[in-house]
Parts: sequence; structure tokens; C-alpha cells
Amino acid sequence: MENDSEKEKNQTNQQAEQATSEEKSPRRFALSPNLTRYGTIGLIAILLVGLGLTVRKVFFTNTATNPEDLQATAQAMAAATLNPGAESEAISQSSSAGLAMPAYVVPDKNLSDGIERELDMDTIIPSRERVDVATYEVEQGDNIFAIADQYGLQPESILWGNEAVLKDDPRLISPGQLLNILPIDGVYYEYEEGKTLRQIAQEFEVEPEAIVEWPGNHLDPYETDLDTPLLAAAGSHLIIPGGVSEITDWGPPAISRANPAVAAYYGAGSCGQIYEGPIGNGTFVWPTTETFLSGYDYDPAIHPAIDIAGSIGNAIYATDSGVVVYAGWSEYGYGYMIVIDHGNGWQSAYAHLNSVGVGCGQSVYQGQVIGGLGTSGNSSGPHLHLELRSEIYGKVNPWNYLIP
Repeated sequence: MENDSEKEKNQTNQQAEQATSEEKSPRRFALSPNLTRYGTIGLIAILLVGLGLTVRKVFFTNTATNPEDLQATAQAMAAATLNPGAESEAISQSSSAGLAMPAYVVPDKNLSDGIERELDMDTIIPSRERVDVATYEVEQGDNIFAIADQYGLQPESILWGNEAVLKDDPRLISPGQLLNILPIDGVYYEYEEGKTLRQIAQEFEVEPEAIVEWPGNHLDPYETDLDTPLLAAAGSHLIIPGGVSEITDWGPPAISRANPAVAAYYGAGSCGQIYEGPIGNGTFVWPTTETFLSGYDYDPAIHPAIDIAGSIGNAIYATDSGVVVYAGWSEYGYGYMIVIDHGNGWQSAYAHLNSVGVGCGQSVYQGQVIGGLGTSGNSSGPHLHLELRSEIYGKVNPWNYLIP
């Protein structure tokens, strides 16, 4: 009985040890379901990253452009996807195909599948609008009209910018003079002490704001009082954009046979007596041998005449019949001059002559030679300065009345 009891005890101990052994088996360390799932995802991610690196390496290594190389690259990529272990072989194949580059050939010309670019070493600086006054030195042969055209200005603006030098007379221009060139049509005004901007603007027929806002005047719009005299140094100037001023007419005054003494102040050629003589017919023949201009054309503001070309000594003809009311030297830049009163409200004047062939009170007839063409007085070259004056219309454009 004792042996049976011992056997049962041993059997019980064996069963307990077997149970304990089972508890210590690897099954105890098995992964939980959650850990198994996350581990699988991580493994897939690692494989995808590796696959991406493989594809990237294959793609950027392969530089082939012909269809056969592209097909080899595609096959290598597919093989790498299906069999990651074949990565090295795929890369080797695709790299070998991609390194087969054609030889570089230098083109014969610069044009290559596009527009040829021209080599130009010159830099183009864009033109900018001037705001300040420039200076121009007069050259031989210059005139007011040519200078104005060069700077895009009206001829009057050249006179208004140089009042002290030219005194409203375009004939006073001479080589070597330094002229002010305004940046815009208008007046270059020398400031007079005690005047306000409003008074100055009114004098030149502009709005005062136009003077203040012009950058070249350097006036502060917020601190400039239009009704307070400016604090400016003597000789200071203002640009008056769009300003206008009356221009003095230095040409021959109206001299009639009934009162020729009116021109006494004009020069030694004035006639002091009343004369009678022929009456013109109201038509005007061409007054010299040439029929083209040399100098100024007609401009009602600064040159109400035309300058007809010619050589010194060319004949000058009376454009219509009448009486000579001025014959001789002029003190106002016209040199030797003749004025004929035609007795019908018209007068004609001939200036810059080389010689005077008639005298005061002499009757002349249409087409008669009265003098010789020259360049006396303020003249830049031989020409005839011709003016036609009407009692009704004033000084007119000779082109509208002369018969060629």
C-alpha cells in the first residue's frame, strides 16, 4: 500500500512538472495580435522605402533616350519590384545602358532649335524727361527755329528763355552765345523781389500750381504760400510751364507817305517829309532772283516775314508800285533797309541789303530794281528779309500774296 501511495505521489509530481514546463515553453513569448499587426505594417513600409530607393536609383542612373534603353530600364524596374534581391543586377544593367551617350558635336552656328541671340555690347539708356534748364552754345549757321526743333520746343520758348540775351529778337543770335534751353515750352522768369507766385502766374497766364508743382523749381507744395512773396536770391529764376509773354516786334513800323517821320527813331534812313506818288495795284511780284528760303520762314510771333535766299548783289525788285518812305541804315538789326508805301493800305519792307538804289520820296514801279541783296545788320548769311504789312491785317504771310 505504501508503494502504491508513493507511485501516485510521483505521478502527481510528474504532472505538476509537465504543467510547469508547458508554462515555460516558447508559447509564453508569442506576439500579441496588436504587436503582430503593427510589425507587419512596419515591415511593409521598410520594403516600400527600399523599393522607392531602388526605383530612384535606377531612374536617375539611366540616361538613355532611345526606345531600346528605355525598355531595358522599364524591365529592370519591374524585376526590382517583383524581386528585391535582383536590385544590384537591375541597376547594373540600366546603368550600362544609360552610359552609352552619343559623341558631342559642336554646332556650326549659334542657332540651335530656337532664335539666335545677337551679341550687342552697347547699352541702351532710356531717355528721361528733363526738368531742369540746359545750356546750348550757338554754332555757325544756327537759328532760333533749328535750335527749337532740336529740343522739341516752340521758337518762342527759346526767346522767352533768353530775354536778357536775345531781347525778343531772333536776329540777335550769334555763334558762341550760351542759350538757356527750357525743359518744356514756357517762360524762364527772373524773379523780382516782392512778387507772389499768384502774381507771377497771372502775368504769364498760367495757374500758380503749375509753377509750384514743376520739379525743376524745387518748391515744396505743402509749405509754399501762393500769396506771400518768395524769399529768393537776386537773379533767381523760375520755370513757368506753358507760360506766354508778349514779344516785341523789332521790325519796321508802319510808315506811310502821309507820315514818314514816324520812323525817325528807327535809324538814319528815315524820311521826314510827306510825299505823293504812284499807287500800287494790290498784287505783289517776287522781289528777287531766287525763289527758295535761306534762314527763317514766316512765324507770326517772332518772325513775321520770310528770308529769301540769294547771292550778294542779286537784284531786289519793288514788289508793287509806290513811294519810298525809308531808305538807309536801320539801328535795329536790319542793316540797310528800304520801305515802300503803296498808297492803298499796304507797305513792303526789304532788309539786310548790300546796297540801296533809291532815296526818300522816290516813286518806284512794280518790278523796278531798288537795291542789291546782302547780309548787313544782324544776319547769318546773304538773304532778303521781306515783310508785307496791311493796315487791316497787320504783318501777313508773304507766301499767301506773292506771285512766283
